[in-house]
Amino acid sequence: MVYRGKRKQRRLIQPILLQFIMRKTTFAFVTLLLPFFLVAQEYKKIHEKAIVTDTHNDVLSTVTMAGLDFENNLLGKSQSDIARFKEGGVDVQVFSIFCDERFGKDTAFKYANIEIDSLYAIVKRNPDKLMIVTTPKELFTAVKEKKLACMLGVEGGHMIEDDLNKLDSLFKRGVRYMTLTWNNSTSWASSAKDEAGNTVPNPKKGLNDFGKQIVKRMNELGMMVDISHVGEQTFWDAINTTTKPVIASHSSVYAICPVPRNLKDDQIKAVAKNGGVIDVNFFSGFIDSNYFKKRDIFFSHHKAEFDSLNALKKPEYEVSGYMSAKYPKEIEAIRPPLYLLIDHIDYIVKLVGVDYVGLGSDFDGIDSAPLGLEGVQDFPKITEALLQRGYSKKDIEKILGGNFIRVFKANSK
Repeated sequence: MVYRGKRKQRRLIQPILLQFIMRKTTFAFVTLLLPFFLVAQEYKKIHEKAIVTDTHNDVLSTVTMAGLDFENNLLGKSQSDIARFKEGGVDVQVFSIFCDERFGKDTAFKYANIEIDSLYAIVKRNPDKLMIVTTPKELFTAVKEKKLACMLGVEGGHMIEDDLNKLDSLFKRGVRYMTLTWNNSTSWASSAKDEAGNTVPNPKKGLNDFGKQIVKRMNELGMMVDISHVGEQTFWDAINTTTKPVIASHSSVYAICPVPRNLKDDQIKAVAKNGGVIDVNFFSGFIDSNYFKKRDIFFSHHKAEFDSLNALKKPEYEVSGYMSAKYPKEIEAIRPPLYLLIDHIDYIVKLVGVDYVGLGSDFDGIDSAPLGLEGVQDFPKITEALLQRGYSKKDIEKILGGNFIRVFKANSK
């Protein structure tokens, strides 16, 4: 009887013990996951409250001008469309007006206006979702009405065709920044590509007198001077000429990834002293110092095809884009991790402070971004990464758009 009693007692104790262990285990598991859950909830709130601003997107030139319509679902065809801007919580998008060096006198300005026309037409068809913005007041109105604030930035001074009247015309049409050069130099400014390769077509590097006159006129108009793409001498001439804060609409950190398109420490410090903002570019080749080596190996695996495209004298960005689209799995394998992009933001913050950095994705102008950033729908992942890195809510809001808006206001006075 005693034995049977003990057996019965054990049968009673075992479920109780099991429940106790399960409660303890569940509590430990929940305790372990709680910080992750809180971060997940917090970053969503921060992202929703912030005015998320992207200072550079090429969807007009690469998608709209190619005959596609970003009013439709273009998942798998582009990195941007209206629905995904909304999904990514993007409040302000500066749309790039772009054409390359193949456009010049009598063609570049005309093409720029066609691209501007395309955005105006899209906005007109979607008045409940989009709004053209030319002033800070209009920007805040669009945000309040939960519409995407659509701004315009000209990527390349060659589009004014050496004519100040054309600069004025672009401003009247809503353009609020101009990148002084693209990869191609103008008659008045040398590009990063040409300066780095010692192929500047003009007698000297930098801005000539007419170039300085253009910068001054941009200041007078309230058009932000964009120093992305420009050569070092052009950068310093622009910094020493402008009376308003500048932007680097899509450039990253040279010290982490030493390519001519990125900014060196003394340039970053100069932008901060000027009161400007550096909007980091998402392109893998400007984020990861090993990316181009990996991409060259990828090209070598398809040498015959790569060489045939080059033989057609296609621009490098078109060749790379074609190859990336054709072999997506191979490109996927060489994309850098997201944390490397955050490292660029961190570097600028540690060097000059949190007030001088923002986001300039270059989406639809790039064929590779860090893993997890497939398009404009993925901007919340940056907010999450910044929160995990230890940034405060206030600082994240500055990075996501507050710093750019400050510069926009300063140029609009």
